[in-house]
Amino acid sequence: MEKIGLFYGSDAGTTKDIAQKIAQHFENIEIIDVANAKKEQISSFTNLILATPSYGSGDLQSDWEDFLEDLEEKDFENKIVAFVGVGDQDTYGDTFCNGLYEIYKKASKSAKVIGETSIEGYDFEESLCVVDGKFIGLILDQDNQEELSDDRISKWCEAIKGQFA
Repeated sequence: MEKIGLFYGSDAGTTKDIAQKIAQHFENIEIIDVANAKKEQISSFTNLILATPSYGSGDLQSDWEDFLEDLEEKDFENKIVAFVGVGDQDTYGDTFCNGLYEIYKKASKSAKVIGETSIEGYDFEESLCVVDGKFIGLILDQDNQEELSDDRISKWCEAIKGQFA
């Protein structure tokens, strides 16, 4: 498997911690904080994992917001991309993990998307991250279901390993 670029944004450190847990499941992975990332780094990977928390009413994390402005759909051509969203389904049940959808919209038009997961076991009202009855990637709620996260991460990583180039 070619090297994976795991790009994450994190203000409070939760998504950074999740990125590090995900990285433990792969042998050839580089973790990159989008606060310090360059557009050229995306092009150096065929395999990508893109991780972000959502803030407020489904807002994209600010470092991702800035980084995403520099990216174009063509930057994801010939890429295999998996998505990770972190949110709070109790407080923001009507916009659960919607920030991730902003990244998905841009990347999914030209990349091969992998890593969809079931919505079972979650209790939210609405999310843009549900497409065709599944989440667009790994969705975690560290506020209300932290005890489920390690198992969800492990199962998701095992499921996507064989799908990367």
